[in-house]
Amino acid sequence: MRAKHAIALVCLLAPFSAARAQEQYELGGDIGYGWYRDGSIFAPGGDAQAGVRNRFAAGAVLCEDLYERLSGEIRYEYQDGHPFLSSGGAAKDIQGQSHTFTYDVLFHFKDRQRKIRPFIAAGGGAKDYVIVGPEPSPQPFPSIATLNAVNQWKFAASLGGGVKIRLQRHVLLRGDFRDYLTAFPKQQIAPAATGTARGIFQQFTPMLGVSYVF
Repeated sequence: MRAKHAIALVCLLAPFSAARAQEQYELGGDIGYGWYRDGSIFAPGGDAQAGVRNRFAAGAVLCEDLYERLSGEIRYEYQDGHPFLSSGGAAKDIQGQSHTFTYDVLFHFKDRQRKIRPFIAAGGGAKDYVIVGPEPSPQPFPSIATLNAVNQWKFAASLGGGVKIRLQRHVLLRGDFRDYLTAFPKQQIAPAATGTARGIFQQFTPMLGVSYVF
């Protein structure tokens, strides 16, 4: 009986041991460019375009690749973008940046033994819109909106995809594209009284990165 129990236990644990043996982690960094789909503000004093300047982006990723087609990753992305207002041919910004933290689930179209693995990704997290400079004085369009030195966290959705290319056993080259979506940061770009802010901020971000697999 004991021998049978031992054999049954080995058979039961074998799949889990195999999955554990194939377990892979990936740690890497990336550099890219973030450009925005901005919002608008409508107020009795006029209308204005409101958004964030398009600037470079850089980040880091930690991926757990447990299954042949599915993996999960924690991603951080920095974007050096200044919030701005634009109306009547004039524009003004305030020095700022953003920090996005997400957890994405990746579906790969090829098994991890393949050299080239395209994938799609979706997830969510949070984005911190940070101000690093003084408020404009005077405010450019006070009857429409104001630019405020206020940091603001917003929920962020992450959608995109990319491709992983294995250069060596432990080295991957990654090409990623993410669309980070948040609600309008109304405390930072604040509509005037009775004004209305409309639009979803979207940071379209292509990235090129290198990862170490272990």
